[in-house]
Order: sequence, then structure tokens, then C-alpha cells
Amino acid sequence: MAKIMIADDSDAIRLVLKDILLIGEHQVLKEATDGAEAVTFYQEQKPDVLLLDLAMPKKDGLTVVKEIKKIDPNTKIILITASDDQKVINQCLDHGATSYISKPFDFNAVLKAITDILEK
Repeated sequence: MAKIMIADDSDAIRLVLKDILLIGEHQVLKEATDGAEAVTFYQEQKPDVLLLDLAMPKKDGLTVVKEIKKIDPNTKIILITASDDQKVINQCLDHGATSYISKPFDFNAVLKAITDILEK
């Protein structure tokens, strides 16, 4: 069981992710609704994995990745994105995000990404 934080500005996406994680027997530590909360909550909670939306208010996903990687270079970040902008996705990966999942995602893709990231 991993301790996971969800950062997404969509209530519906957070709810779906939370349900998937609970079914997968993971613990949801905190849910952030914008990028600024994601950074603050990360510092407070130190989750095993951060599920991070790319397009968020206050701080976008790339900014969040950069700031959190400065706090903890070993953090594991899975991007959750509806964007097909491979350039932005690659920038996030270059700055330390571990992997990404495209929206719409399915149950198994989320759990597999978490399992894969924890085994690294």
C-alpha cells in the first residue's frame, strides 16, 4: 500500500482517482485542487507518489514538478493529462516526473503506473 496525493482541479477526476486508489488498497493522503496547494501539501505530507494534473490553476504541472523536485529529488510523480502536447509532457519528464497517464484513463492503467513507479 502506497501513500498517494492527488492534485487535480477537477472534482470528478479526483473522485474517480480516489476510488481507484482505494480499490487498489492505497492510502489517499491529501487532495490538492491547484498547483500551489500541491506544493504545500507535498511538503506537509511527503507522499510515496503524487498524481499530478498538468493543467491546473495557480501553478501549472511543470512548475509543480520543478518545485517538488527541488524539495525532494527522489519523489515519484505521475502526470495525469488530457493534453496531447508532447513537448510539455517531455519537459515535465525531463524535470523529473516519472511517467504519465493520458485522460481518459482506465482503472488498470492507473494501478499499473503506481505499481511500476514503486518498483523503480
